[in-house]
Amino acid sequence: MKYITFTVPCYNSADYMERCIDTLLVGKDMVEIIIVNDGSTDRTGEIADCYARKYPDIVKVIHQENGGHGAGVNAGLDAATGRYFKVVDSDDWLDEFALTALLAQIQCWEELKTEPDLIIANYLYDHFYENTVKRMSYRNVFRQGRICSWNEIRSFRPSQYLVMHALWYRTDILRQSGIRLPRHTFYVDNLFANQPLPYVRTLCYLNLDLYHYFLGRDDQSVNEKVLMSRIDQQIRVTKLVAICTDLQQLSVREPKLARYLMRNISIMMTISCIHLLLIGNQEAQQKRESLWLYMKTHNKKLYHHLKYRTLSGLTYLPGKVGDALTLCGYRTAKRIYQFN
Repeated sequence: MKYITFTVPCYNSADYMERCIDTLLVGKDMVEIIIVNDGSTDRTGEIADCYARKYPDIVKVIHQENGGHGAGVNAGLDAATGRYFKVVDSDDWLDEFALTALLAQIQCWEELKTEPDLIIANYLYDHFYENTVKRMSYRNVFRQGRICSWNEIRSFRPSQYLVMHALWYRTDILRQSGIRLPRHTFYVDNLFANQPLPYVRTLCYLNLDLYHYFLGRDDQSVNEKVLMSRIDQQIRVTKLVAICTDLQQLSVREPKLARYLMRNISIMMTISCIHLLLIGNQEAQQKRESLWLYMKTHNKKLYHHLKYRTLSGLTYLPGKVGDALTLCGYRTAKRIYQFN
């Protein structure tokens, strides 16, 4: 069995996908690389097939009709044979030395029969054209190299949370969770990063700078204007994350994980509501009210927690004065933390 299955969803990725795939090939026979050509109209499929011919024991190619990033991830998971599963976006890449170290660690765990359900590693926001890198690590939350349970972890910082780039799930854990990402929807990485977590019993943090997350394209989903144009998809994913886990039941077994997931939902609600306020028209106002009503209807305890005990409640203050205060706070935070 391969140690890691890398799935690389590609849509018109011909200009940059080779940089991504070449870093994954460092794993040699210990990895499989599944390139999902998601209905591309450029040379993406041709480039993918070329890799498959050159590395037939490592690279597989799936050609499918366009279904969006989620459909690409689903196809890769369906075909995966590796022990661990990792999505690498086609414009991102891995550090080759860190990947070699990770594979050596997995091999050691295999020999000791102590493989964790989830590996957590650092990732880097790589502002490629500006030649700047921002490192995101978890040394304050986890003890390096120690396999532990959720109840042994320390506290996350307010702006710190687990994202898809940092997570390396065991493939069988993902399948147990029943994760299926919606088609033609952005921001599904939030669902992928949250829904499987309650199925994880053991986890291990490795202080390796593994994943380079490329920043610099004007059409990226994290761009504020782009996010506003795709607000309906952001709202959809927020709802899916909110209902994917029974937090009340989880809080009995894994209280720290339940609190962490609750905070994530609050963050997603905050992002959705802030951008609806930035849009500022009557339709956006109605969507914000509808989102809060959805939470109240589906889980009253969650609704009250979000509204009265978390940051998201500050995005639903009454009246125009409340809206102005919310936007003022957002712009101040944006200047301080330089997000988006």
